[in-house]
Amino acid sequence: MIWKFFLLALAASAAVNIWQPHTVSAASRPHIIVLATGGTIAGRAASSSDVTGYQSGVIGVDTLLNAVPKIQDAADVKGEQLSNIDSKDMTDDIWRRLAARIHEILTANEADGIVVTHGTDTMEETALFLSLTVKSEKPVVLTGAMLPATARNADGPRNLTDAVRVAANPESAGKGVLVVMNGEIHAARNVTKAHTTKIDAFESPDSGPIGRIDPSGIVFERSPLPPMQPQFSAELPLPRVDILYGHEGDDGALVEAALHAGAEGIVYAGLGNGSIPAEAEKQLAKAAAAGVVVIRASRTKGGAVVPAAPSYATEGFIDSGALNPQKARVLLRLALTKTQDPAEIQKIFREFSYCIPCQKMIQ
Repeated sequence: MIWKFFLLALAASAAVNIWQPHTVSAASRPHIIVLATGGTIAGRAASSSDVTGYQSGVIGVDTLLNAVPKIQDAADVKGEQLSNIDSKDMTDDIWRRLAARIHEILTANEADGIVVTHGTDTMEETALFLSLTVKSEKPVVLTGAMLPATARNADGPRNLTDAVRVAANPESAGKGVLVVMNGEIHAARNVTKAHTTKIDAFESPDSGPIGRIDPSGIVFERSPLPPMQPQFSAELPLPRVDILYGHEGDDGALVEAALHAGAEGIVYAGLGNGSIPAEAEKQLAKAAAAGVVVIRASRTKGGAVVPAAPSYATEGFIDSGALNPQKARVLLRLALTKTQDPAEIQKIFREFSYCIPCQKMIQ
């Protein structure tokens, strides 16, 4: 009975929430493969009114696709279950397997595009990781849901259909990894989860979405500036990098804890323009002198971290540019697989974070 209820709930939700895609003839339909990793989009609650306290990552990809049969009007869609977890439990191993499978599918021309269903908590980090490691011009689109599949007004059916439509759209090619949520298309570099529970939880601070999905079709208002050019291998082990959160009275005590745990890098989510309290700066300077790479990021939602106090440069701290702390961690872990030279890593951050002041400093 619970599965009958679930499928009825999903079907009803789909009928209410998704724009119906234009039908495409079978002969001309693009081939899209959905790689499922779990998350709220595959979550189940005890009743249709429960939108918290549900179990994430329990419903299989075939059930998700079967609940929105109209999705096949936009493309020939097939699903694969790569994992089925709550995205708070995302791991390096799943990242590597996901990147490897995407590479395998696209290089073998098994599909015209990929959709990854994913939990929203770490979606932006996975999107950036794939942006930096997947070498293909074909579309790779991540999507998820803020409400479990069993919710009365579940957003998953619309998001999944929209993501397939974007992945099947020829204009999506060459734009890098994209995130589709709530009718908006975001570039992986810029997008972040900005609200705990709202349906429109995702945004791209400073830049805004690059496109939208509406009844008239897929509308790209601009291209990512510029699309990322992947330069890292997903096969190499990723070193430990910890994020420390700046606050009033921070004495840097947690720096020692990070070093004791084996961190090869530290991202400091500083105040304002990556500002670091004096006592914490002393401890981070010691870490940098010992060979640990220190990144100055910001706990604020928007703007870029650019050079500030002269002591930060003297101590060898690296500016994160436009990347928030969690994304700076992803880039630093990948950068450390190539070099431990702070000057070289600073160049990498100025290239990939992309902020106008940072770009001028590359010259």
